[in-house]
Amino acid sequence: MRIDLHSHSTASDGTDTPAELVRNAAAAGLDVVALTDHDTTRGHAEAIAALPAGLTLVTGAELSCRVDGVSMHMLAYLFDPEEPALLAERELVRDDRVPRARGMVAKLQQLGVPVTWEQVARIAGDGSVGRPHVATALVDLGVVPSVSDAFTPDWLADGGRAYVEKHETDPFEAIRLVKAAGGVTVFAHPGASKRGRTVPESAIVEMAAAGLDGIEVDHMDHDPDTRARLRGLAAELGLLATGSSDYHGSRKTVALGEYTTDPEVYGEITRRATGAFPVPGTGGA
Repeated sequence: MRIDLHSHSTASDGTDTPAELVRNAAAAGLDVVALTDHDTTRGHAEAIAALPAGLTLVTGAELSCRVDGVSMHMLAYLFDPEEPALLAERELVRDDRVPRARGMVAKLQQLGVPVTWEQVARIAGDGSVGRPHVATALVDLGVVPSVSDAFTPDWLADGGRAYVEKHETDPFEAIRLVKAAGGVTVFAHPGASKRGRTVPESAIVEMAAAGLDGIEVDHMDHDPDTRARLRGLAAELGLLATGSSDYHGSRKTVALGEYTTDPEVYGEITRRATGAFPVPGTGGA
């Protein structure tokens, strides 16, 4: 089985619609794909309706969190999307995205970049606006050569010249909320140091004690040494070690299925989940 547990659609900051994403996942030879848009489940219905035969969809979201002043992302799988407390927290985070993006545009304008809010909003479309949309505007303007080059201290990295904070959930609260909604939690790309400051291992130890289920080990932003270190940490703490592409369509160079999760780990995730269940494809539109 080929299992990719981290992808994004136009419901947040990917470039494939949810329907296109599941069709592309099937074309890439995947057996299982997770749709984990930022702080939203809005793309799930479209993905399910279009799900090709032979492909299973894991519903989820990537939650924006912050601990000790460091931003981090928590992958949440197979939770009940209507559970009131978790739904309210996701909406709180999403509602802060527009003023945050407007603030980044204002800072960029102060730095002499001729970006406009209308340009960023057009790029975001119906998705939850975020830094990748602002980064895409910088690419379109020729300020940086790629989206990843916008995530530096000069521009949009945590603490960068055009960075603006937003409401982010405490990860211990995120773990509690997701578990109460019957879901499973995995710390996304914990060693992605190129994105800015990373969460210390001592905090991961504390999260494991609080019920964290796993950490994403095999990821494009982890070099071989980082993967080996994280795999050892997962084994030491009894955490599941996942792998996934973090696919964003054309916004990033990584392909669906470039990194995958072991079937036994996937099986354990599904065994732990009680809020929702994987959806088998029957041949969608």
